Amino acid sequence: MKYLLLVLFSISVHCFTTAQDTYQLWAAGEKPYFKENSLKEYEKEVWSTVCVHNITNPEITVFRAKGKNSGKAVIILPGGGYRLVALYHEGFDVVKKLSERGITACVLKYRLPLKEASDKPHLVPAVDVQKAFSLMRAKSADYGFHKNQIGVAGFSAGANLAATTCILSNAKPAFSILIYGKYNRTEKGSGSIKEKKKLENMNKEDFEKLDLISLISKEHPPSFLVHSIDDPVCSVQQTIDYTTCLIEHKVPAELHLYREGKHGYGLGKTADGTSQRLDVAINWIKRLPVGFEE
Repeated sequence: MKYLLLVLFSISVHCFTTAQDTYQLWAAGEKPYFKENSLKEYEKEVWSTVCVHNITNPEITVFRAKGKNSGKAVIILPGGGYRLVALYHEGFDVVKKLSERGITACVLKYRLPLKEASDKPHLVPAVDVQKAFSLMRAKSADYGFHKNQIGVAGFSAGANLAATTCILSNAKPAFSILIYGKYNRTEKGSGSIKEKKKLENMNKEDFEKLDLISLISKEHPPSFLVHSIDDPVCSVQQTIDYTTCLIEHKVPAELHLYREGKHGYGLGKTADGTSQRLDVAINWIKRLPVGFEE
C-alpha cells in the first residue's frame, strides 16, 4: 500500500512539473545592454496583487496546451508601468486559462528598464520579447504548435510592449491582444513626472518611436483590443485611435469596450462584465484564418 501511494505521488509530481516548463531567456554573458549590478529581485504586493520588482534575469514559463491542441501559442506580457511586473494576475492566471483551452501559452518575466542594470535601459524589455519569440519558435515542435502561429498579448505597460513588438521589432507576431494599454507616450500630460523628465532627455528618433499609433502600417498583425471607458490610468481614446488606424490600414481588428472596469483587472470581473473578455479573445484566436499566420 505504501509503495502504491509512493508511485501515485511520483506520478502526480511528474504531471505537475511537466505541465509547465521554465527557461532562462539568455545564456550567461549573452544579455544585451546588461551591466553588473547589486540589485536583488523580490516580490511585494502592489495594487492588491503580488508583483515582481528589480527583474534583471528574464525567464519564460511555458504551459502546454491541454485537450485539443489548437496549434497556436501566445506570449503573455504582464503590466506594471515598466517599474515592476504583475506576474501573477496578468501572467500566470491568464496562461493557465489559455492552456486549458488548447492554446500553448507562456508568460515572460521581462527585464525592467533599470539604469543600475543596463547601459540602454529603454531597449531592454523589447529585446527580451524578441528573444522570447526566437526561443518559442525553436521549441514549437516540442509543444505542438506552428512556429509561425505565435501571438503576443499584453496588459497595460505589457500592451505597450506588445504593440512595440508588432510595430518596431523583427519578431513578427501572428496576432496581438492589447488590453488597457497606452500607445502614445508622447502625449502631453501622460505618465509620471519622472517619465516626463526621461522624455525630455530622449533624442528625436527615440522620442518619435513612443507614438506607436503614428507608426502603424499594413504590416501590423491582426489585433484584438480591450479597454474600459472609465479607465483612470490609460486613456480609452488611445485604444480607439489605435483601432481606427488599424482599420485605415486594412488590418483585421476587433475592439471591445466596457462601460466599467477601470484598470488592471487581469482576468476581469463578473460584476462589470470584463470577465467575458478572455473567452471572446480565445474564440477570436481560434477563428483567425490560417492565411494571416503562415
